[in-house]
Amino acid sequence: MTYCVGMMLHRGLVLMSDTRTNSGVDNISVFRKMHWWTVPGERVIALMTAGNLATTQSVVSKLEERNKAPGERHNTLLETPTMFQAAALVGQLLRETIGSADNSNGEEASGTFNASIILAGQIRDMEPRLFLIYPEGNFIEASFDTPFFQIGETKYGRPIILRGYDPDMSFEDAVKLLMVSFDSTLKANLSVGMPLDMMVIERDTFAPSHERRIESSDPYFRAISAGWGEALKRALDGLPDYTFDGSHDPG
Repeated sequence: MTYCVGMMLHRGLVLMSDTRTNSGVDNISVFRKMHWWTVPGERVIALMTAGNLATTQSVVSKLEERNKAPGERHNTLLETPTMFQAAALVGQLLRETIGSADNSNGEEASGTFNASIILAGQIRDMEPRLFLIYPEGNFIEASFDTPFFQIGETKYGRPIILRGYDPDMSFEDAVKLLMVSFDSTLKANLSVGMPLDMMVIERDTFAPSHERRIESSDPYFRAISAGWGEALKRALDGLPDYTFDGSHDPG
């Protein structure tokens, strides 16, 4: 399992992913799930993956091969006229990769090779865009009604983002919000693990504005984790007390 989040702000995009891949409790590995490409001054495109590792690595490898020789192949991520067409390209590669794996391994393999992808970025003279690509290859686009996407182990971190998100928030506050979301997920599910990869894409910069790997020993992340736990305890203590005599009931 994994956990990845892509978030839209008025200022741009914020992405974060974990790196844990496991096939049982005795086979845990670290693999990068965030990948990005840029043409300085023209475009930046990033993706995050969740699901079968062989499937997602195959998709990324195919994109890398095409990007290395953009003049020899058409419709690469570095050539697509719009982010919509970039999402369509990735969706097609994902569908073909899953279909090829299923055909090679028989009908019983159906679903085993599934994966999903978050695609984010901006092309010059266009708006930053964020897409969620499904295993079937179809996709949906984020809007300010649905301003973030999650893939992988989503349920533990989602309520925090829903309560804390503001499209006008700063990148710093957005990163802090995502760290709290990831901390809650890490505490609840051992299949999500450190280190975390984080990227900020500021509008009209066409390159990562900030990128880093967050290790388990990172002092800021540790402070966020401890501070959030203490803040929850204080919030719980500050709520009205429950009583067994019914005096808390209205009327």
